[in-house]
Amino acid sequence: MPDSNTQLIHLDKNIINKYREFARNVLDVEFKDIALLITSFTHRSYVNEHKKTAKEHNERLEFLGDAVLELAVTEYLYNNFPEPEGILTNWRSALVRTESIGAAAETAGFEPYLRLSKGEKRGTERAKAQILANCYEAVVGALYLDQGYEPTRAFIDKSILSTLPKILATGSWMDAKSHLQEVAQRKEGSTPVYRVLSEEGPDHDKTFTIGVFVAGKLRGKGTGHSKQTGQQNAAEEALKYFKVPPKKPKKDNP
Repeated sequence: MPDSNTQLIHLDKNIINKYREFARNVLDVEFKDIALLITSFTHRSYVNEHKKTAKEHNERLEFLGDAVLELAVTEYLYNNFPEPEGILTNWRSALVRTESIGAAAETAGFEPYLRLSKGEKRGTERAKAQILANCYEAVVGALYLDQGYEPTRAFIDKSILSTLPKILATGSWMDAKSHLQEVAQRKEGSTPVYRVLSEEGPDHDKTFTIGVFVAGKLRGKGTGHSKQTGQQNAAEEALKYFKVPPKKPKKDNP
């Protein structure tokens, strides 16, 4: 790992202060090694474009942060809810999936601090969401190394665990296709059928539009870069059509 002081030599004091303020205002800490935090916002593409001044990207920190995030979320769910393993696993998956942590990074104002190449700055919304999610994990890794577990857990609590009530209220922790199958069979005595309505884009970056039909009638449409994602999105739209209230998790019998 490159020496932190060496990395800071190439940075303007205003840039360093910018990240120090971020640490104070968003992470609620005074970073000891600010180079760690700056690295957590440094995308591989930026290093490739600034080889003389940037020595390390954030992927190792992302690797560490992913494990710390999962531990903090797992610990919280285990200590606060009596639900069985399967439900807790689904809740955890909903909390730490790319969409959730990318949204948390966006809400916390990560985007202006990202260090990206010119090409990545012009990337798609899908690419930006993935970069933000990866950055969130890298920041968690940097925070853990610099401050320890408790301040890191506090940040995860504020930015991720605080969204759990909404996830439970909307039922977004459930698999939409499975939920729709239950609803369709109960309400219309029919099993949903998924069909590809259209395909767009080159082979390496296709967008699929999927329709879900119940009793022969189109009840929802969804798009995605894979058929599976398109099906899930179509199922979510169909659930809105049926105006299904969120499904409450079952608890173990005492």
